[in-house]
Amino acid sequence: MGSNTVHLLVVDAHRGGHPTPMSSSKSTLRLAEQIDASGRLTAGGSRSLIESVGEFTTIARSSGCEQVMAFATSAVRDAVNCDEVLAKVQASTGVRVEVLTGADEARLTSLAVRRWFGWSAGRILALDIGGGSLEMSNGVDEEPDVALSLPLGAGRLTREWLSEDPPGKRRVSVLRDWLDAELAGPAKELREPGKPDLVVGTSKTFRSLARLTGAAPSSAGPRVTRTLTSNGLRQLISFISRMSVRDRAELEGVSEDRAGQLVAGALVAEAAMRALSVDILEICPWALREGVILRRLDLEIGSTP
Repeated sequence: MGSNTVHLLVVDAHRGGHPTPMSSSKSTLRLAEQIDASGRLTAGGSRSLIESVGEFTTIARSSGCEQVMAFATSAVRDAVNCDEVLAKVQASTGVRVEVLTGADEARLTSLAVRRWFGWSAGRILALDIGGGSLEMSNGVDEEPDVALSLPLGAGRLTREWLSEDPPGKRRVSVLRDWLDAELAGPAKELREPGKPDLVVGTSKTFRSLARLTGAAPSSAGPRVTRTLTSNGLRQLISFISRMSVRDRAELEGVSEDRAGQLVAGALVAEAAMRALSVDILEICPWALREGVILRRLDLEIGSTP
């Protein structure tokens, strides 16, 4: 349950095996936009969430799922009535929702990245731009040395900074400067454990940015190497920041529900790469959801007599 969407992923997963996606369903609820002035998730937002969880739980059961794991990220986590809303979700659907902290998100994403690239990748620095937050980690093990979460998500910054369509050139420049200031301290903390051997970007924002700068389409499969360069990103921002949301939605690899926050996501990616002195990063097809699944499998193995 993210800031933009509620996503059901049905996976064939077993101990020691590769978690294989079997089907995927998604509802665009934009929960982050349904937080009122007092910080509460609105009644309408709560109803929509309950309906989606109920519908997806039915799909999961009919698909033969033996376990249903539900977790929420920044939009639900930040709502002051989070506990109240999730109690209603459980009462209505029977599903208990785990709320992940920002650090949890960073650590679980790091785990997924490590499992995808393996030990031979050495020290990995991982970046993940969500709707509400930016997660960053650095480490050589499955538990990273540093795991940070910052309120710099693409949706959040679009609402707070880029309300015009298209955003004005001056506004983009001011946001760039603000992001540089916000990331200076965290970037220093992230670099302290050591220089990475590999820098990785995960999740939809980075995949879309890579595609728009020339990476292979999703139809080429998950094992094709995809990269994003700082130079390509700068050129892309110059292009998309002059486009309307409608025009951005026509670009290949950009979904209609993500087009509105594409510029902010690109600016966060650019600022993070600049703060960390990164010229190129590799795209990882696994991210938070896979990390949650892998951690659950690890715990089940650990509980075996």
